[in-house]
Amino acid sequence: MTGIRKRMAVGFLSIVGLLFISGMISFFELSHLSNDAEEILKANHRNMVLAREMLDAAHEQNMAVIHMAILGDLSYDSLCRANMRRLHATVATAQSELSDQSQMGSLVGAISDLQLLTDSYLSYDMFKFDDVSGERWYNDYYEKRYKVVVSAIKDYMTSTQGSLAPRAEMLNWNAYRAVTPVLISLVVMIATVLLLYYFTEIYCVKPLVSMNRSLGQYLSFKMPFTVKAECKDEILELKEKIDSLIAMQKQTKP
Repeated sequence: MTGIRKRMAVGFLSIVGLLFISGMISFFELSHLSNDAEEILKANHRNMVLAREMLDAAHEQNMAVIHMAILGDLSYDSLCRANMRRLHATVATAQSELSDQSQMGSLVGAISDLQLLTDSYLSYDMFKFDDVSGERWYNDYYEKRYKVVVSAIKDYMTSTQGSLAPRAEMLNWNAYRAVTPVLISLVVMIATVLLLYYFTEIYCVKPLVSMNRSLGQYLSFKMPFTVKAECKDEILELKEKIDSLIAMQKQTKP
């Protein structure tokens, strides 16, 4: 493979190679992008589930305390303990899944204070509490701690959502990384196609057009066969063969 065929093959194979390489790079980056997006969505959903579980446990705990302290139904003590264990277990799960433990500090402290207050009430001889003292205890002590816990859970929700922002920014950067190879390859391919067009026009099209015109003038008007273009490789061989053919024709004439 020499001359024009080689140049054409190299040009088109270069375009195919650039398309293949840029496609593979983009596919690789898009796979990472898809995985990162999926991880962010899973993390967001998981944090919401844990926060909702904490709020449900705290709410049910609060309702159990209301039944005991205000309504005087002491049968809710087991439910109260169960909800506290549920709340602690959910917080422990959230702690194990968070890389930044500082987000859980205030929440753990608020739940510990609520646990101590609840334990002190449950360990006390509850039959000595009447409705008024139980209600006062709830209003003066428990309700305030409960609101602190709820506020801490909401802060946990906000902080986990805020921690997703850097990951979302990284996701945006990965999107640019996925598109960049395609853009670079597009620019290079445009340049390659233009160069291929230029060399094809100069070394192939123009000589052939000139050769065709000159050959037609020779056959029609017996004008000299001259090519006003630069010829190389197979085009030059074709021109020389036509010159030889014309020379042979002149020699065979009587």
